[in-house]
Amino acid sequence: MSLEGKKIVLGITGSIAAYKTPHLVRLLVKAGAQVRVLLTGAAATFVSPLSLSTVSKNPAISDMSTGDNWNNHVEMGLWADAMVIAPCSANTLAKLSNGLCDNILSAVYLSARCPVFIAPAMDEDMWLHPSTRANIARVRSYGNHIIPVAHGELASGLTGEGRMAEPEEIVQFLAQFFSETNKPLKGIRSLVTAGPTYERIDPVRFIGNFSSGKMGIAIAEALAAMGSNVTLVLGPSHEQTFHPLITIARVENAQQMYDASHRVFGEAGIAVLAAAVADFRPEEQSTGKIKKTGNELNLKLIKTNDILASLGKIKQPGQTLVGFALETDNELVNATAKLTGKNADMIVLNSLQDEGAGFGHDTNKVTLLMPGIAPVSLLLQSKADTAKAIVNHILELRHAQTTA
Repeated sequence: MSLEGKKIVLGITGSIAAYKTPHLVRLLVKAGAQVRVLLTGAAATFVSPLSLSTVSKNPAISDMSTGDNWNNHVEMGLWADAMVIAPCSANTLAKLSNGLCDNILSAVYLSARCPVFIAPAMDEDMWLHPSTRANIARVRSYGNHIIPVAHGELASGLTGEGRMAEPEEIVQFLAQFFSETNKPLKGIRSLVTAGPTYERIDPVRFIGNFSSGKMGIAIAEALAAMGSNVTLVLGPSHEQTFHPLITIARVENAQQMYDASHRVFGEAGIAVLAAAVADFRPEEQSTGKIKKTGNELNLKLIKTNDILASLGKIKQPGQTLVGFALETDNELVNATAKLTGKNADMIVLNSLQDEGAGFGHDTNKVTLLMPGIAPVSLLLQSKADTAKAIVNHILELRHAQTTA
């Protein structure tokens, strides 16, 4: 990872995660960056300005003035190639969202003409609060980049979302942003579907499945990390992603996912259909809640539109189409039939027989099927690593197609 010659302003706010920032500064300097550190008053109670000055080799600034000297926030905002706010507390996030300016950090933020990267850190309840979600959405709409929070042990003693990304992950996020040579998909648009679909029976009941959307989101993030502008068509899922190159289109049912996918596919060089789409839907949807009368409820189900097959029919040269197959029996036979029958370039086979794979898990174990190539079995690993492996094979497929 190289940030050679990059000028970084690091803003630190009042969070227990501030104790990690001397290590973050050291990593940034080791990667070749020049670092200037800003602290809020609350941050200085968690981490020593002296330690930050020592590792950054620049004074750590916590006030608008030092002695008789004014700390020029405009000059710092113009100097930086990037501003990183890590950790960013819920309080500072609200200030950034609303343009409040009462300290040196917020003043430099409002003056910055460079990309701004925000690494939130807070307890899970604070992270999931509607006001925090609204603030995240607003600062993203300003063009800022959100470095995703991690799931783990929190300062409250609970375990959940809201933990600041590790310093190594923050440096990697920056390095990927500035890297051009490591973005082979720059300029290539991608379509990814993820999550379940819900088919309504009445206003309170639906037919659905247990998909979380984690695998599809991981693939969208892996494609974006390679420089692709990704449209993520996401069914009803609690999972989130904040990558700057990912645009999310929220849908509920199979028809909405079908329509959204067809709107995007014509401009996409890559399409990965990872969503668990309902194969059937109720022929009729009751406008009112169906009352419990008698011992039976008979539903007539009809097929939904097959998104993979429909895109396979209109696929053009230069487009790479990837589908998923979740199987319980005759896995390879069924997945191979899907590969050839739907004109796909790759099928990612998930077997529900594999422990730790499939719906809801943070890990996955898949087999990749491609025309004319022996199946490629991947070991059980995190869904993020599985996604990177899938994207690497997509790159190899595209390279083979262009050189054939």
